[in-house]
Amino acid sequence: MATMKATQRTQSGTHAAKRLRNDGKVPGVMYGHGEGTQAIALEKHEVELALLHGERLLEIDLEGKTQNALIKEIQYDTFGQDVLHIDLARVDLDERVELTVRIHLVGEAAGVKDGGVLQQIESEVEIECPVRSIPEEIRHLVTEMKLNDRLHMKDLVLPEGAVLRGDPDLIVASVAEIAEVAEAPAEGEEAAEPEVIGAKPAEDEEETTE
Repeated sequence: MATMKATQRTQSGTHAAKRLRNDGKVPGVMYGHGEGTQAIALEKHEVELALLHGERLLEIDLEGKTQNALIKEIQYDTFGQDVLHIDLARVDLDERVELTVRIHLVGEAAGVKDGGVLQQIESEVEIECPVRSIPEEIRHLVTEMKLNDRLHMKDLVLPEGAVLRGDPDLIVASVAEIAEVAEAPAEGEEAAEPEVIGAKPAEDEEETTE
């Protein structure tokens, strides 16, 4: 769990947020647990470092008061690089929370050697788990997947204390054979007819001998 200091924001609006970002800070809000919503500012470098290490739970020191908070939403710029805003939900370390976790498929599926292709359809899974045991990601070994096999949400191995939320039969990945598509003739061209060996040529194709 990463620890970082926060300051109370006294101004709101686009211009105030832009000034904060120019000063190397990230505007955000913290809410929940029966307390009101607080507008805060965090150091941009600390936020980026926490996200880089896959942190989901933060210990926020807001003007001398320490609070545990879960990252609920991150708003990025158009290019998906700079953090523009962060939403934090206060949590108790002994409670359970519902959240979305990334799925990481590990290894090469056995069916690939038989001409199949591993296709990952879902990249995230919804789980409920203790706050103290929030995983960075759910890793699943796919080496045993054969041609035409499917991996469902219910097949994922979750950390101890975690339970699946959502549709258990949702397909996460499959190993399928990709059918080759015959090349279509170019516009204005007719598809060539196969030659029949031994066939009698048409009259206009017969050689004329005199």
